[in-house]
Amino acid sequence: MPAINKLLVANRGEIALRIMRTAREMGIKTVAIFSEADRNALHVRFADEAVCVGPAPSAESYLKIDTIIDVCKRLDVDAIHPGYGFLSENAGFARAVRQAGLIFIGPSPESIEIMGSKLAAKAAVSNYAIPMVPGTPSAVTDRAEAKRISAQIGYPVLIKASAGGGGKGMRVVENDDEFDEQMDRAVSEAISSFGDGSVFIEKYVTSPRHVEIQVLGDQHGNIVHLFERECSIQRRHQKVVEEAPSAMLTPEIREEMGNAAVNVARACGYYGAGTVEFIVNDALDFYFLEMNTRLQVEHPVTELITGIDLVREMIYIAEGKPLSFQQEDLSMTGHAIELRVYAEDPANNFLPDVGTLDTYIRPQGNGVRVDDGFEQGMAIPIYYDPMIAKLVTYADTREQAIQKMIRAIDEYRISGVQTTLPFGRFVMEHDAFRSGQFDTGFVSKYFSPDKLTPPPNTDEADLAAVLAAYLLENAKPAAGVTTGNTLPTTAQSRWKTNRTS
Repeated sequence: MPAINKLLVANRGEIALRIMRTAREMGIKTVAIFSEADRNALHVRFADEAVCVGPAPSAESYLKIDTIIDVCKRLDVDAIHPGYGFLSENAGFARAVRQAGLIFIGPSPESIEIMGSKLAAKAAVSNYAIPMVPGTPSAVTDRAEAKRISAQIGYPVLIKASAGGGGKGMRVVENDDEFDEQMDRAVSEAISSFGDGSVFIEKYVTSPRHVEIQVLGDQHGNIVHLFERECSIQRRHQKVVEEAPSAMLTPEIREEMGNAAVNVARACGYYGAGTVEFIVNDALDFYFLEMNTRLQVEHPVTELITGIDLVREMIYIAEGKPLSFQQEDLSMTGHAIELRVYAEDPANNFLPDVGTLDTYIRPQGNGVRVDDGFEQGMAIPIYYDPMIAKLVTYADTREQAIQKMIRAIDEYRISGVQTTLPFGRFVMEHDAFRSGQFDTGFVSKYFSPDKLTPPPNTDEADLAAVLAAYLLENAKPAAGVTTGNTLPTTAQSRWKTNRTS
């Protein structure tokens, strides 16, 4: 397979920037696509070329498969990286990319299809010794039989949409009396969210932890895992805090879960980067949950503890190169924690809070990584996910990484919108998190708005920054020193915008 010379990123925001940075390091030209709402976005300015693909709604821009492929043909693009979200787990898109003679930087359409259905995924891994949560092996078609199975495995049970994700089409049933009502709600939500009303039943694991394993596979049958990420701090069944490694896994369980994840990938002939998700009970028994056939939002914590650039590896794999390392070559060093900084109000049930970033100053220093797609003065669009940034800290130990995260949160200056920064600080300081004794019920068990520490008052700090800038701008230069305000223009000269109607 030929080398990739020009890459289109079919995404936006921080993940588009993150992919483009690695591509540039590899000498690969990049093409950004953008909606009218993102015309001035950072990923648009960073790319070598950029093309507007439609109005703000994603269905009219970032999800337009034919338009994206047409852009690739016009600009002589070799490959497409889908990032996460949008079209990243759309088998039809992957197939269309392949049929257009382009390289899809991700798994095969067949792998996406298998793992896109929780029931198909269960069937695919059934030939491997992978622990599964007790439940129905296929979609529920007979309610009486479903109730019998539920009683047999024991309440509470979980009704789950086969095509589901993000907690949609999911209902906990405590007893037989509420079964029908919860079943109707789950089916209705599954149809509304995914166009597929298929649901199945699993035993509801009480006090569950959400632990996932990062895998990489090449097109020559080699598959490795890059250890685990703990993702149990969630709101609305969606992650807010992730870390690597988990504070509670033993080396033995880590190896078992890693081997199970590799077998899940092997069951669908997987290549590229993917994540196998497990649910873990309080006795540290783990069960296969699902596989995400894409790069995960929380991939930076894995990169930091392993030293592996996952985007770089995805590109190499897409070019047909074999993995340059084996399982025994991989090891973990240090500890990494990620906080998703959302434009949400944690004091108001984490509701999105759109507005303008009147103040936006990133934290800095050793062991602090900020993956974002915004700068001061930009607006948070109402059309897309409200994540502003991923704040990641890395240190030798978990305790040091926590302390570094608290410091970074305090340094992060954001005004104009409410954010999850105060919630992140609450998590970092809570005894349950610090001790490692927490599960996916952390928010409901421990959090309430009155427990938030107000963010630092930025008024004085902002005034001081403005004053300092003014003094520097107007300071008299020392003898023999030449001053000027000319900024490098290489980034501007590198960028060419192709505008389409």
